[in-house]
Amino acid sequence: MTFGFIDKIDLAILDFVNNHLHLSFLDKIFTAITKLGDEGIFWIALAIILLCHKSTRKTAIKMGIALLLGLAIGNGIIKNVIARPRPYVLDTNLNIIPWLKETIHDWSFPSGHTLASFEAAGVLMMCDKKRFGIVSLVFAILIAISRIYLCVHYPTDVLAGVLLGLLFAFIACKVVDAVVNLFARKKSKS
Repeated sequence: MTFGFIDKIDLAILDFVNNHLHLSFLDKIFTAITKLGDEGIFWIALAIILLCHKSTRKTAIKMGIALLLGLAIGNGIIKNVIARPRPYVLDTNLNIIPWLKETIHDWSFPSGHTLASFEAAGVLMMCDKKRFGIVSLVFAILIAISRIYLCVHYPTDVLAGVLLGLLFAFIACKVVDAVVNLFARKKSKS
């Protein structure tokens, strides 16, 4: 599916980035940064580490639920229903690092890297883990920017990933808090 007028704006932004902002040292930096978001492994590992400590276990569960929502709804349903081609498919003049093109086999909308990053960072920010939240938010922003810089996502793919990621983080936090409060009330009555 193409987005017509939105595709034109997105491609104009990507053409500007591609033609005016690409530098060899930034290519290396953003390639390394984007790898942090591959398969959500960085965020999954962080959730597992948080799960190991009693004081952060509830945050880890919230993060895990948010990541599962993103995987199921964002990457599983929305990507396949929208079926938006990657930017380099519509604009073959975009300079894309060859190995990136070879390793990407799914649709473009929404950005899964951005989605997972903002789910994790959103949960950390919402769970009063501010120092972790701020650091993870910086990583999330850099990963989101890397997807545009490397021309593997349209800006609107990234924006959708941010919004959905924050929404799923919010939902996960509310659901886990509701379940914990329900069990606490039942425990106090018995």
